[in-house]
Amino acid sequence: MKIFTAQEIREIDRYTIESEGISSLELIERAADAIACEITTRWQPSKPITIFAGPGNNGADALATALLLIEQGYTPHIYLFNIGGDKLRPECVTCRNRLIEIGYEHLNEVIIRFIPPELNSNDLVIDGLFGSGLNKPLESGFKSLVQHINASGATIVSIDVPSGLHCDWNNNAIHRDIIHANLTLALQTPRLAFFISDNAELIGEWKVFDIGLSAHKMRLLPTQYHLVEKQEVKRIMRPRKEFSSKADYGHAILFAGSLGMAGAATLAAQGALRAGLGKLTVHSPIACTNIIQNVIPEAILETDPHERIITSMALQHNYSAIAIGPGIGNNDLTVAPLSSLIKNTTNPIILDADALNCIAKRPSLLSCLPSFSILTPHEGEFDRLFGAHHSTQARLQKAIEITKRYNIFIVLKGRYTAIVRPDGKIFFNSSGNPGMATPGSGDVLTGIILAMLAQGYEPEIAVTIAVYVHGLAGDIATETHSQYGVLASDIAANVGRAIRNILG
Repeated sequence: MKIFTAQEIREIDRYTIESEGISSLELIERAADAIACEITTRWQPSKPITIFAGPGNNGADALATALLLIEQGYTPHIYLFNIGGDKLRPECVTCRNRLIEIGYEHLNEVIIRFIPPELNSNDLVIDGLFGSGLNKPLESGFKSLVQHINASGATIVSIDVPSGLHCDWNNNAIHRDIIHANLTLALQTPRLAFFISDNAELIGEWKVFDIGLSAHKMRLLPTQYHLVEKQEVKRIMRPRKEFSSKADYGHAILFAGSLGMAGAATLAAQGALRAGLGKLTVHSPIACTNIIQNVIPEAILETDPHERIITSMALQHNYSAIAIGPGIGNNDLTVAPLSSLIKNTTNPIILDADALNCIAKRPSLLSCLPSFSILTPHEGEFDRLFGAHHSTQARLQKAIEITKRYNIFIVLKGRYTAIVRPDGKIFFNSSGNPGMATPGSGDVLTGIILAMLAQGYEPEIAVTIAVYVHGLAGDIATETHSQYGVLASDIAANVGRAIRNILG
């Protein structure tokens, strides 16, 4: 699914109105139908409702929604902001006039002076002040109103986006000056801001409603941001050939493990083999031998000369794919062979966990990475590599810069794991859940990416499939173990089921 910027949304709106014979007012009425239906499904007519409507089309959405609620027995108190008396957009005027025509007595048009109504935790507030068209921070009276609403304890439903939040990037946003919605009802497509953890407390739960914007325009319009969903993954995955052997599905090598960290190696290996890899060699120190051979006997074990750590990364074969990192530590004796491998390999490498920490000790290695290599940091590892960042948004913006500079992929792990590509595009993942915040989960992901790359998928395809499969495996595991009880080994065990679920 494409994620459109505010400017692109306006372009789609304009095209829909000009080319498909649909008026702006019709789009507002469609939005109101969906919003009113959602509200009536969740709350009874006895619920005290206060609606705040701005002067633009977001306010028109709110007024049109109010009219539908009134028809169904609700009695919302409506505050329409028309400061100075001449600020309303035509659609907002039309919706206001419809309320006046029915003689609705709880419509308050604010032209000069506004006294905020008393609100409490029993109230439902519908926020229709400002939508995706907002391009600057809220000021003066509107800022005070937002703070008043947030402090009230009321349940807040925002139309399109919470007022004060930009639907794209929110540099230097002050959260107290933005509506803290419990529920955000987006129109047509989700917004980029929804996928950035910094905004979670502002957006709350979110849902998207199709209001019939031009599918033709959305299909043709290129965009930088995407949400990866099941049908897209199914389209790019290849079914297994009827007549095939393990030789058809690649031979990969995984450099993983150290004394006390053999589990990381086994989890990554399980992820790789469950994802359909033909043959896997695990290179690990001697101390990991018994654990690896007992837990994952399907893998070939190649022991390092060292008892406790990896000190050699010489390639004995022409492997289909290489992954380095789970549990290897960052001893200087490990950093040296990693450095040599990076400098002497031309095919993409997958670098995770301690491999990233090793590179953080020698940042110059970034310029030596083979093109289209895949780095899979969590936030801490990202900051060790690229400097301290105080928000997820800052990391994503930095990742765009880094991937372009070094021609690599960065998989920034977390909710809506973000795949940042060398062309500057970001693909957010839709699968997964908080139960996957468990030790070893990232190791499993490394193995799945390794398997997909070894099976011949191009790096951008391999990483997209792998991240989605990993999240879906976590979703399946959660059905049995709950979000509290999932182990990384449960995620690995459900990789095959996840792939079956995708392919149908």
